[in-house]
Amino acid sequence: MHYSLNERLRQKRFALWRLTLTILLTLAFLPFLEQAAWAHAVTEGDKGYIQEIYGVHFIPFMYLGAKHMMTGYDHLLFLAGVIFFLYRMKHIGIYVTLFAIGHSTTMIVGVYYNITMSSYLIDAIIGLSVVYKALDNMGAYQRWFGFQPNTKAATLIFGLFHGFGLATKVQEYEIAPDGLLTNLIAFNLGVEVGQLLALAAILIAMSYWRRSGSFWRHAYTANVVMMTAGFVLVGMHLTGYFTTINS
Repeated sequence: MHYSLNERLRQKRFALWRLTLTILLTLAFLPFLEQAAWAHAVTEGDKGYIQEIYGVHFIPFMYLGAKHMMTGYDHLLFLAGVIFFLYRMKHIGIYVTLFAIGHSTTMIVGVYYNITMSSYLIDAIIGLSVVYKALDNMGAYQRWFGFQPNTKAATLIFGLFHGFGLATKVQEYEIAPDGLLTNLIAFNLGVEVGQLLALAAILIAMSYWRRSGSFWRHAYTANVVMMTAGFVLVGMHLTGYFTTINS
């Protein structure tokens, strides 16, 4: 019994050190994460192009939507968290569909009706969605509160916030009102294409990882990294928000 107690204490100390090291390593990559966080902002070249055209331009807007999603690392982090423990394509399809319904709705409605809010605040909420999903994957809510939140409802609700995040970026394009709805639908279709391509790459990588014995050994650590990245994104966006309102 004495040996068992010491062994448990040793394992707890090791887990604590591993957790601390993981967080420190994630924070060490803060400069790279900062570049990633702003990678899907509107580029001057894209903005200039959109401001010069009028009418329906279906293919260019599809391209811009796919480009935005492929470089939207906060969105992809959340999606990676959503499918982390999903194995069956049926279940993956349900969650991805819920997320798509959420972000498509608020993206189109937000831009079409010019519903605005601080992009810093909405991006901070998107960062929190990454934290939420990582904690969910770590089983934190069952340990802390004794119940499991509805994962489907959470995916849909956070999808709505992700859609407003997309809307704030699209509004920066200053799209002409002529053909606006059609162009928004094209942009959203591009987002879905980009999302599916990114999801396919994530699933391929995850499938190979799951076949190895290291998956269950490092699944917890991977979600700690995801959680830390989410907190860093929240901190950066809140810093940007308070810097802006105080300047």
